[in-house]
Amino acid sequence: MEKTIPSMDAWLREAKAHPDAGRVGMYLTHNGVVRGTAKAMVRQGAQNAKPVTGMTFSYDRERMDAAIAETLAMDGIFYVRAWLNEGELAVGDDIMFVLVGGDIRPHVIDALQFLVGKLKSECVTELEHSAP
Repeated sequence: MEKTIPSMDAWLREAKAHPDAGRVGMYLTHNGVVRGTAKAMVRQGAQNAKPVTGMTFSYDRERMDAAIAETLAMDGIFYVRAWLNEGELAVGDDIMFVLVGGDIRPHVIDALQFLVGKLKSECVTELEHSAP
C-alpha cells in the first residue's frame, strides 16, 4: 500500500489558516529524500561504500508525535507538522516532510534542526540497500 505524498502548498495554506498564524513570521520546510550515496560515505567519509539503490524505511508513530510535541513547546514555535514515509523506497523517493512555523528566524531554524535531528535519531529505522 503506497502512502500519499503530502502537498507542501496545502500544508502552508492550512498553517496560514491556523489560529496561531498571526504569531508566525516564518515557515521553514524540510523534504528528506533517499540519497544514492551511502550514509557511511557522506557522514564518515568511507570511500569504499557502495552506491545506494534503495532503502527500507519505518518509524515509530508515538515517538514522532512526542518529538512534534516537544518542538511545539520550544520558544516562539506555533506550528509543527511532519509526515514520514514507510516501506521499500527508491533513490529519490521522499522520506519525510517537515513544516515548522514560528515568530523569528533563529527560533524556527533551531526548531527545524531539532525536530529533523530527533526524527532521524530516535524515531526512524533506515536500512540502505546497495547493489551486490
